[in-house]
Amino acid sequence: MPKFTFPGRYESLAQIASLIRQATQELGLSSLDSYTVEMAVDEACTNIIEHAYGGEGQGEIELEYRIEADALIITLRDHGKPFNPQKIRPPNKKAPLKRRRNHGLGLYFIYQWMDDVRFEFGEGTNTLTMVKRKK
Repeated sequence: MPKFTFPGRYESLAQIASLIRQATQELGLSSLDSYTVEMAVDEACTNIIEHAYGGEGQGEIELEYRIEADALIITLRDHGKPFNPQKIRPPNKKAPLKRRRNHGLGLYFIYQWMDDVRFEFGEGTNTLTMVKRKK
């Protein structure tokens, strides 16, 4: 399983996206599915930088991925502030756009775009595992 470590900086997102794009192509995902996986990983990495580390340059993002017969399994790890997805309120999708929060949709989209999403925290490490299956 390839493993990569990136500085927790926004400039790392382009390299991460390139790796994910390569992995989705290797699996043979459609261009739409490839794009949504790339967006989910970008959103997750942005959340790590902003929320786990509280800003750029405060830690690293570890990325691993594995390609199985019909799925791409992506694991992101950070050593920042513990994250509990149960504490995030789901967005009110029926509210008019003017009344919606500016933030808070990223986690919702990650759940929408990926087939399986799991968060774990232990021994000072946040672990996010996301799975996208080939249709």
